[in-house]
Amino acid sequence: AGIEPTIVEYLDTPPSAERIVAIAGLLGVGVEALLRRNETEFGEATDLPDPGDDAALAGWLTRHPRVLQRPIVVSDDGKRAVIGRPPENVNELLP
Repeated sequence: AGIEPTIVEYLDTPPSAERIVAIAGLLGVGVEALLRRNETEFGEATDLPDPGDDAALAGWLTRHPRVLQRPIVVSDDGKRAVIGRPPENVNELLP
């Protein structure tokens, strides 16, 4: 669509816990919805906090970024976000 995205290499630079909570808010979901439950790291986790505790779960995701749902696309104005699966979801953010 002629838009050049800013790509965040989340494995090299994981988002802060505060940013994860904010993104969940933009998506209108709890942090638990950002978990990739099919990831091996999730299945092997022995330190997973209570899924209802957004702050603790977001902190856990900063230490286990591979489990973070992806791709997450945030609008340039920072007011909207979508999970880019399927890729057509991103169209909701395009002008």
